[in-house]
Parts: sequence; C-alpha cells; structure tokens
Amino acid sequence: MPWFVYILRCGDGSLYTGVTTGLAKRLAAHRRGRGSKYTRARRPLALVYLEARRTRSTALRREAAIKRLRRPDKLRLLAGGPSVPAGLRRRAATQVRRRRSRSAAGRPLPR
Repeated sequence: MPWFVYILRCGDGSLYTGVTTGLAKRLAAHRRGRGSKYTRARRPLALVYLEARRTRSTALRREAAIKRLRRPDKLRLLAGGPSVPAGLRRRAATQVRRRRSRSAAGRPLPR
C-alpha cells in the first residue's frame, strides 16, 4: 500500500504538509475539522501537491524535508520548479551571520 505526502492550501493561504495511506479518508477528515489541529481553524482546504512513496519511512523523511523548506521554496515545489535544499540554505545563512558579527568591543568586523 503506497504512502502519500501531500500539501494542502488552507483558507488563510498557509500550507499544511502531511502523510497518509488513505488519502480520500484523510482529506475528508481535514475538511470535517478532524484531520489536524492546524487545519481545523483554517478551512476551506485545497489539495495542491501529492507524492507517492513506497514506505512510511521514506514518506516521513520527505514530509520532514518539505516542512524544512521556506515558503518561497515550497511555492516553487508546487509550481514544479527546483527548490533549494534546506541544508544548503541554512549553511549559507550561517556564513552570512558569521561575516556580519561584531568584535568583542562592539565594532563591526572589517570585511
């Protein structure tokens, strides 16, 4: 039985990512307000992305990877474009923070 990784667009424009084996049943639960606490107050919901995975483990790893993406990258994923892996984006942000840090005296470090 395949596992599905899905993304819902909520009524407020936010995105919710989840996994399930019974997609129709899970979507019905979301729409009734029983699917998750997050989507309960953000209806109506629309299914905007779906991936099939062979095992629960790979589905959960993919869900975690999608949840780590920033919103612009998620929107690119929905549009079918390439997204920047979260690990690469985080490393780049760390390097920028280090360059902009200040010395012990409070003065900006020379560039």
